[in-house]
Formats: sequence, C-alpha cells, structure tokens
Amino acid sequence: MDKGLHFMFCVIATMLLLRESSQTGEKNDLKMLAASKSGFGIDSRGPEEGLPTLTVTTILEDPYVMVRSAELEGYCIDLLKALAAMLHFSYKVKVVSDGQYGAISSNGNWTGMVGEILRQEADIAVAPLTVTSAREEVVSFTTPFLQTGIGILLRKDTASHEMSFFHFLAPFSKETWTGLLFAYVLTCFCLFLVARLSPCEWNEPKNEENHFTFLNSLWFGAGALALQGVTPRPKALSVRVIAAVWWLFTIALLAAYIANFTALLSSGSEQLPIQTFEDLVKQRKLEFGTLDGSSTFYFFKNSKNPIHQMIYEYMDKRRDRVLVKTYQEAVQRVMESNYAFIGESISQDLAAARHCNLIRAPEVIGARGFGIATTQASLWTKKLSIAVLKLRESGDLDYLRNKWWETSCLHKSRDRWSPLQPQALGGLFLTLAIGLALGVIAAVVELSNKSRHAAGHVKKSCCSVFTEEMCTRLRIKENTRQSQETSGRANA
Repeated sequence: MDKGLHFMFCVIATMLLLRESSQTGEKNDLKMLAASKSGFGIDSRGPEEGLPTLTVTTILEDPYVMVRSAELEGYCIDLLKALAAMLHFSYKVKVVSDGQYGAISSNGNWTGMVGEILRQEADIAVAPLTVTSAREEVVSFTTPFLQTGIGILLRKDTASHEMSFFHFLAPFSKETWTGLLFAYVLTCFCLFLVARLSPCEWNEPKNEENHFTFLNSLWFGAGALALQGVTPRPKALSVRVIAAVWWLFTIALLAAYIANFTALLSSGSEQLPIQTFEDLVKQRKLEFGTLDGSSTFYFFKNSKNPIHQMIYEYMDKRRDRVLVKTYQEAVQRVMESNYAFIGESISQDLAAARHCNLIRAPEVIGARGFGIATTQASLWTKKLSIAVLKLRESGDLDYLRNKWWETSCLHKSRDRWSPLQPQALGGLFLTLAIGLALGVIAAVVELSNKSRHAAGHVKKSCCSVFTEEMCTRLRIKENTRQSQETSGRANA
C-alpha cells in the first residue's frame, strides 16, 4: 500500500513539473516574438548587451522609408542596417512627428528632423536630408551617401509639342544637311568637269556635244540619291570612279537617314520644349512649385541668378497654390494637372521609373548630397562618415541604388534621341572627297595620254597640245555656237 501511494505521489509531482516547464517555454517564446517585431517607435535592431542604442528619426518617402506590413523598409532602412552591423550599435527608428525635413520657423525654432535632433529627441537622422549651410550650422552631417541636384518633373503629354511641318528633316542636324548639299554640288561639278576633260567621253570635242552637261550632272547625282538609274551613263574610267564613289556615299547616307528616322519615330518623344529652368520661366502653360520649406525652396530664395530669382518670386507669390506639403502630393499633382514639380533629381528619376507617363527635364542644377545628420560634436559623425565611405568603396551603395530605383517602364526617353551630327559621317565624307580627287586625277591622266600621242603627229610640245585640248573641251559650247553662226551665214 505504501509503495502504491509513493508511486502515485511521484507521478503527480512529475506532471506538475512538466506543466510548469511548458508554460515557462511559451512565455519565453512570446517575449522573443515581441522583441523581434519592428515598427514605429520599436527597435528595428533589438538592443544587445553592451551595445549602444541610438534613436533614429526619419521621414516617410518612397523609396527611402516605406511602411510594409507594419514594418519599415527602404533604402535608408537598408543603409541603417549596414551601418549598425559595421559600427556595432542597435537603433530605434521613429518617424518625424511633423512630417518635415527641417527648416527655421517664424518663431526662430527648427522644425522637422533637424528640430528633433536639436531638442535631443533623436540622436541621428537617416533620411533623404539635403546637406545645406543653414543646417550645417546647427547640426553635423556625415559624408553624403547619395548625390543629387535640382530638376524639373513633367508629365509627358504636357511636356511634348506637336511635330513640325519639316519633321522629316529631323534625323540630320543642320550642319549635316549643309554638308550633304555641298557634297552633292561638288560631286556634280566634278562629274561635269571630268566628263569634259576625259577623251573617252567624246571623240570629236569640236563637233560633238558632251552628254554630261552641268544640268545633266545634277540630274545624275539626284537620281543616285533616290537610288534610281538615270542617263547619261558614264563611259570613261575617271567618270565611273566618281559615279561609283557617289553611289557608295548615297547608299551609306540613306541607310543612316532611315535608321535615325526609324529611331526617332519609335522613340515617340519629341525634343522637350522645356529643357532648362529658363524655358520653364518663359512658358505660360504650366504652373510650377516645390516642397514648402524644403532646401530647394531656399536654394532659389538665396540664389543670385536672375532666372532663379524669377522662379522664387513666382513660387513665393503663389505659395498657397504651387507649394506642396509632401513629395507624394507633388507627384500626384504632376500626373493630374498642368503642373511641373521642382525638386531633387534623384527622387524625380524614381517617379519617372514608377510612373511611365512622367519624365524629367535634362537640366540639373545645384549639385548636392543626402547626408546623415547628428548632433554637433557627436562622436558618431566621423564613425558614420567612414562607414559610408567604406560602403561606397565596396559597391554596396550602388547595389542599394539599383535595388530601390528599379523600373518596369521601357523608358526610351531616357536614351535621349539627337540628330545625326557631321562627325558621325566624317569617314563617309572623307571617302567621297578621296574618290572625287581620284576621278579628277584619272581624267587629267587620260587627257595627258591623248595629248602626248597627238603631239607626236602634229609635231608640237605636249604641254601646248594639252592646253589646247583643255581649252577646247571647257569652251566647247562657245565654239559650237560660233560654228553654227558661221554655217548659218554661209547658207544665207
């Protein structure tokens, strides 16, 4: 009986111990799960024993910081993780309360992320925060992790204009068309000259009319440009050399024209009428503005450039209508109205990558960079700067740039189409020039050979016969007209 009671007591004690152990394990699992979650105001990297914890302020802006499934992700979050791994610190991410980057308010206090650092509500700011002199006076910045500038974001249908009446001339530049016209006239003149000098083109220069008159030579060159066979057909070797070189020139030229014209039509993009900020000021179709209180706004305010001053005065007078509060609002307004947004070029490149009907104008001004802001005299400033440089040297920053700026749009407008310049056809024009020179030399050689044979029969010097032959061939029309007048008088 005692053994039975003792066995029952052992069984009950064992079951109680197992139950307590199971409950303890479940509690520990729940604690670990809660500690692993991140979000607003929660450690993105849990505090580890012996590691300092930094409070990081940031701002929600695609693709730098975004909310996905109650967690933060983006370029700046990936950068922060890489910096924490290199410098061995943990961090706590919080979104700036007023949604501002940082500017001086009317009462003299700083707003946004800069203000939170000054009030010691955050240790560092990891965000697309532009390094400016005004901000540098109150906080410290690390080496920029992204380089950018100020650009103009437009909607394609508002930025494009109708095709011109002479749009078919667009594949070549004005210089190329001028060079083509000069090459055409020069080649036709060489054909005319060489056909007159060459003995093989006619037998009796005094009695026979040459087929390659200047007008016929122009017609022959035009027919080659259109890939059409025209008469007269060349007989002499010198004339055939010039004709063959001109045919080669026209084939290559037409191939270049057709290829460039096809690229122009397939690109579907005209040369933007708004190329620069000066173009933006001169036009009246689009309103334009920037983020209220941003570094871009103060850039135009402090600039001494007359064009920049005009942009600032325009935005300042219409600040209630043209200034926007957030970047998302700016992009939405560009897409839905006749509005041009002036802002960071790198952010505009992202908008053009995400929205295929948007485009950024070519000109970028005010080169600047995004840096990590810290309190002045902070020991973290130099450490973070060195870490950013190491990430740049290792290619990690380029990897993050490509990762978060990936586009699904086939942006043909990014490969800016431009008219074909003469430099691209320099070899073709040189080949034509060499062919013309060879043709003229061949005609002179042919005429010299005939003059040498003729000099032996008439017992004159070769030079005098050569000169007579050349004068006769170049003045054949005048001699023919005189002979016709003489025969007409004799008949009378």
